[in-house]
Amino acid sequence: MMANGEFSARKLEKDRKKWRKKKTGYKKKHEGRKHNLLEGAPQAKGIVIEKRGVEARQPNSGVRKCVRVQLIKNGKQLTALAPKDKAIQFIDEHDEVTIEGIGGRKHGAIGDLWGVRFKVIGVNNQCLEMLRTGRKEKVKR
Repeated sequence: MMANGEFSARKLEKDRKKWRKKKTGYKKKHEGRKHNLLEGAPQAKGIVIEKRGVEARQPNSGVRKCVRVQLIKNGKQLTALAPKDKAIQFIDEHDEVTIEGIGGRKHGAIGDLWGVRFKVIGVNNQCLEMLRTGRKEKVKR
Protein backbone atom coordinates (compact mmCIF):
# COMPACT_ATOMS: atom_id res chain seq x y z
CA MET A 1 0.00 0.00 0.00
CA MET A 2 2.95 2.35 -0.54
CA ALA A 3 2.46 3.41 -4.13
CA ASN A 4 1.70 7.09 -4.45
CA GLY A 5 4.37 8.14 -6.93
CA GLU A 6 4.47 9.22 -10.54
CA PHE A 7 4.20 5.71 -12.02
CA SER A 8 1.81 4.16 -9.50
CA ALA A 9 -1.47 4.36 -11.41
CA ARG A 10 -1.67 0.62 -12.08
CA LYS A 11 -1.12 -0.24 -8.42
CA LEU A 12 -3.69 2.31 -7.23
CA GLU A 13 -6.26 1.03 -9.73
CA LYS A 14 -5.65 -2.56 -8.65
CA ASP A 15 -6.09 -1.64 -4.99
CA ARG A 16 -9.33 0.22 -5.70
CA LYS A 17 -10.74 -2.86 -7.41
CA LYS A 18 -9.54 -5.11 -4.58
CA TRP A 19 -11.21 -3.18 -1.75
CA ARG A 20 -14.37 -1.83 -3.40
CA LYS A 21 -16.55 -4.68 -2.14
CA LYS A 22 -15.93 -3.48 1.41
CA LYS A 23 -17.59 -0.12 0.75
CA THR A 24 -21.24 0.25 1.78
CA GLY A 25 -22.27 2.04 -1.41
CA TYR A 26 -20.99 -0.81 -3.55
CA LYS A 27 -22.78 -3.38 -1.42
CA LYS A 28 -26.05 -1.47 -1.62
CA LYS A 29 -25.80 -1.12 -5.39
CA HIS A 30 -24.64 -4.61 -6.34
CA GLU A 31 -25.60 -7.02 -3.60
CA GLY A 32 -28.69 -5.42 -2.06
CA ARG A 33 -31.26 -7.00 -4.34
CA LYS A 34 -30.71 -10.50 -2.97
CA HIS A 35 -31.54 -9.48 0.56
CA ASN A 36 -34.33 -7.01 -0.11
CA LEU A 37 -37.78 -8.61 0.21
CA LEU A 38 -39.20 -6.17 -2.35
CA GLU A 39 -36.41 -7.18 -4.79
CA GLY A 40 -35.31 -3.61 -5.45
CA ALA A 41 -38.81 -2.21 -6.07
CA PRO A 42 -40.00 0.90 -4.17
CA GLN A 43 -43.43 -0.57 -3.40
CA ALA A 44 -45.18 -3.94 -3.51
CA LYS A 45 -48.62 -5.47 -3.07
CA GLY A 46 -49.49 -8.26 -0.70
CA ILE A 47 -52.32 -10.04 1.08
CA VAL A 48 -52.86 -9.53 4.83
CA ILE A 49 -52.45 -12.80 6.72
CA GLU A 50 -53.03 -11.52 10.25
CA LYS A 51 -53.12 -8.41 12.41
CA ARG A 52 -50.70 -8.29 15.29
CA GLY A 53 -49.33 -5.95 17.94
CA VAL A 54 -45.58 -5.46 18.22
CA GLU A 55 -44.21 -4.27 21.54
CA ALA A 56 -41.96 -1.21 21.44
CA ARG A 57 -38.37 -1.49 22.62
CA GLN A 58 -37.04 0.02 25.84
CA PRO A 59 -37.32 2.73 27.14
CA ASN A 60 -40.68 3.13 25.36
CA SER A 61 -43.72 1.03 26.06
CA GLY A 62 -46.79 0.45 23.97
CA VAL A 63 -48.15 -1.89 21.36
CA ARG A 64 -47.57 -0.79 17.77
CA LYS A 65 -50.26 -2.00 15.37
CA CYS A 66 -48.77 -4.12 12.60
CA VAL A 67 -49.95 -6.59 9.96
CA ARG A 68 -48.35 -9.74 8.62
CA VAL A 69 -48.32 -9.58 4.82
CA GLN A 70 -47.58 -12.17 2.14
CA LEU A 71 -46.22 -10.56 -1.02
CA ILE A 72 -47.92 -11.40 -4.30
CA LYS A 73 -44.78 -11.17 -6.43
CA ASN A 74 -42.63 -13.71 -4.58
CA GLY A 75 -44.72 -15.23 -1.78
CA LYS A 76 -42.43 -13.96 0.99
CA GLN A 77 -43.89 -12.84 4.30
CA LEU A 78 -43.07 -9.66 6.19
CA THR A 79 -44.37 -7.45 8.99
CA ALA A 80 -45.60 -3.97 8.06
CA LEU A 81 -46.62 -1.09 10.33
CA ALA A 82 -50.07 0.51 10.09
CA PRO A 83 -49.04 4.14 10.68
CA LYS A 84 -50.91 6.74 12.75
CA ASP A 85 -54.15 6.62 14.74
CA LYS A 86 -56.90 4.13 13.88
CA ALA A 87 -55.25 3.03 10.61
CA ILE A 88 -55.44 -0.61 11.70
CA GLN A 89 -59.26 -0.42 11.73
CA PHE A 90 -59.34 -0.05 7.95
CA ILE A 91 -57.19 -3.11 7.35
CA ASP A 92 -58.85 -6.53 7.54
CA GLU A 93 -57.50 -10.01 6.95
CA HIS A 94 -57.34 -11.05 3.26
CA ASP A 95 -57.28 -7.40 2.12
CA GLU A 96 -54.82 -6.43 -0.59
CA VAL A 97 -52.38 -3.86 0.78
CA THR A 98 -49.65 -1.76 -0.80
CA ILE A 99 -46.46 -1.49 1.25
CA GLU A 100 -43.27 0.54 1.03
CA GLY A 101 -40.08 0.92 3.05
CA ILE A 102 -40.43 2.69 6.38
CA GLY A 103 -37.35 4.82 5.71
CA GLY A 104 -35.06 3.94 8.59
CA ARG A 105 -31.28 4.22 8.58
CA LYS A 106 -29.80 2.12 5.75
CA HIS A 107 -33.33 0.99 4.81
CA GLY A 108 -33.77 -0.62 8.21
CA ALA A 109 -36.30 -0.43 11.02
CA ILE A 110 -37.25 2.89 12.55
CA GLY A 111 -37.16 4.01 16.17
CA ASP A 112 -38.44 1.55 18.75
CA LEU A 113 -39.72 -1.11 16.34
CA TRP A 114 -37.39 -4.06 16.00
CA GLY A 115 -37.46 -5.82 12.64
CA VAL A 116 -40.37 -3.85 11.17
CA ARG A 117 -38.97 -2.33 7.98
CA PHE A 118 -42.14 -1.64 5.98
CA LYS A 119 -45.35 0.37 6.30
CA VAL A 120 -48.81 0.09 4.75
CA ILE A 121 -49.77 2.94 2.42
CA GLY A 122 -52.85 1.57 0.68
CA VAL A 123 -55.72 -0.86 1.20
CA ASN A 124 -57.65 -2.37 -1.74
CA ASN A 125 -56.22 0.28 -4.10
CA GLN A 126 -57.34 3.11 -1.77
CA CYS A 127 -54.89 5.43 -0.04
CA LEU A 128 -54.78 4.57 3.68
CA GLU A 129 -54.40 8.22 4.68
CA MET A 130 -57.63 9.12 2.81
CA LEU A 131 -59.51 6.30 4.53
CA ARG A 132 -58.14 7.34 7.91
CA THR A 133 -59.12 10.99 7.56
CA GLY A 134 -62.60 10.10 6.25
CA ARG A 135 -62.18 11.51 2.74
CA LYS A 136 -62.82 8.14 1.10
CA GLU A 137 -64.85 5.02 1.83
CA LYS A 138 -63.29 1.57 1.87
CA VAL A 139 -64.17 -0.58 -1.12
CA LYS A 140 -65.07 -4.23 -0.62
CA ARG A 141 -63.17 -6.64 -2.86
